Amino acid sequence: MKYLFSSLLTLLIFSSTFGQQVPALDENIPFLVTFGKDAKSDWGDDDHSQVFFFSVPHDYHAPVYFRVFDPDCSGELDEKNVAFNSLSRFSVFGGAACYSNPDAQQTDPVGSYDSGSLLATKTFGQQEKYDQNWYTFGPFNPSSGEYIKKFDAYVFKIICEGVKGDDGNLYRYFMSTQAEENVEVEGGNAFTYEYTFRLHADHRQISHVYPFIDDEVISLEQSNFDWDNDGYIRIVSVVSWNEDVKTSKDDEWAHSTYKVKDEERGKSVDIQFVKTPATNVNNNNVVFSVRNQYGELLPFFVVPIGGIPQFKGKATSTPIKR
Repeated sequence: MKYLFSSLLTLLIFSSTFGQQVPALDENIPFLVTFGKDAKSDWGDDDHSQVFFFSVPHDYHAPVYFRVFDPDCSGELDEKNVAFNSLSRFSVFGGAACYSNPDAQQTDPVGSYDSGSLLATKTFGQQEKYDQNWYTFGPFNPSSGEYIKKFDAYVFKIICEGVKGDDGNLYRYFMSTQAEENVEVEGGNAFTYEYTFRLHADHRQISHVYPFIDDEVISLEQSNFDWDNDGYIRIVSVVSWNEDVKTSKDDEWAHSTYKVKDEERGKSVDIQFVKTPATNVNNNNVVFSVRNQYGELLPFFVVPIGGIPQFKGKATSTPIKR
């Protein structure tokens, strides 16, 4: 059964639409964010580090590049705390244990989270030339990643760390076939086990993440940090509509459990981050992760496996009062 499911997972991942833009268009997340190591957690980053994985199909043989948009920490997009004084280090890893080391698949930068072979690294400060511009790592031979059988793909890891200062660095990624432009690798994807991201300022914009529910998942435990009471977070699936989850206040965690329904297995669920006009917090950064009933983290693929779930029921009740 597990072998058959792994084959199904591989098929679903690599029959998806292209997925090298991080965050992806369907997620409607403006930016990833990582704060300098001296920033207080109430700015919305609990650990000053973020890990993303990129998968390249096993049968793809041309070089790949990893591009970072606005990697410096200064200028219009980034979040200043008094005066910009921060350094952000971006590092690309491949090779053995890059992904398969259990520490690499956790939410905190502890143990061997930076496992694998370091392929490239660069630290950015207040370099104006990279403000709202792209920096490119590479080229890399796909086989420089770690081959993961269940994906039938080579996996690379990128870690962004706030190594100095107290400002917030807002950035995006793109895995590309070209050094100077964004051209997607057919069949590629990207995923993480914990998102730290900026919400839109406009309360009409809804952001999304899409954990995949396999046949063994009975329940989901969601964890969110520093939501600032900025509206609500809900789960939408093929059978659920407006299922609220517990949300956090300033500088605190909130956790709640959602019971998975039979019709949701083998599909992604849509976790939506909905701001409200009454709160509409500016520059709101949030941390989010999901675990199954065994405490195992579930990955968020930037392109939802099996597609965006569409509610197939009929919503007849009045909106939930919040």
